[in-house]
Amino acid sequence: MGPEDVRKVGVVGAGAMGSGIIEVVARAGAQVVYREIDDEVVARGRAAVERSTGKAVQRDKLSQEERDGILGRVEGTTDLDEMADVDLVIEAATEDLETKLDVFRRLDEITRPEVVLCTNTSSIPIVGLAVATKRPDRVIGTHFFNPPPVMQLLEVIPALTTSKETVSFVKAFGERLGKRVVQSKDRAGFIVNFLLVPYLNSAARMYDEGFATREDIDAAVTLGLGHPMGPLTLLDFIGLDTALHVSNVLFDEFKDPLYAAPTVLKRMVEAGFLGRKSGRGFYEYD
Repeated sequence: MGPEDVRKVGVVGAGAMGSGIIEVVARAGAQVVYREIDDEVVARGRAAVERSTGKAVQRDKLSQEERDGILGRVEGTTDLDEMADVDLVIEAATEDLETKLDVFRRLDEITRPEVVLCTNTSSIPIVGLAVATKRPDRVIGTHFFNPPPVMQLLEVIPALTTSKETVSFVKAFGERLGKRVVQSKDRAGFIVNFLLVPYLNSAARMYDEGFATREDIDAAVTLGLGHPMGPLTLLDFIGLDTALHVSNVLFDEFKDPLYAAPTVLKRMVEAGFLGRKSGRGFYEYD
């Protein structure tokens, strides 16, 4: 099967990343069946796709007919067995190793042996997921960026066990989705987070030490470096709990102080100040 022959894709998880991946795949013309833990979360996932595509129509990025086609190709379920007939799976569950291992073991039992299993992890090494299946040559990382319908980049991460055929297939499928595909070695953080996390941690420490105000730190980066948003705004956008988790994974992998999570980040997560999604992080939100 070539990437152009993929007609039905399974997506595990319909949160912020999962719902965006669902939309991207459906925009590319494939049927999508996505799985969430209960009917309420399934409905939230579909609502996110409806909301995003609705905004695209308002901005003349999609026609109403195109939006109707996208939504018509999307189906939600709480039953992972509904993925038995898919041609490709993209896992976008929570960034927890044990959860992902459980999902991959189940998918390995449910799907056809030739089906490639992808994971959208932003930091967890791929090989551990690969060897949990009977098809380690067909497991690969596909790291999308938030929000997936807007961000052009896709990191593809082969494990040591991933075949060249799988790499070529997934890279071509990523291009079918309209992404600029880059390839990374299978080490924690891959390309982007390996470079990004020390920068974000440094900004959080700078703020915590009173070196500069949050506004001045962000303004210096946006105006001086041309970034679309400053590091503290970006941390709030990512979610401080997610940023903390990624820092911990990277520090565990490399034992480099650059990746050690700043104390202020730990305390804010303990307090429930998670950024935009909780209404408060380094900034306050309505």
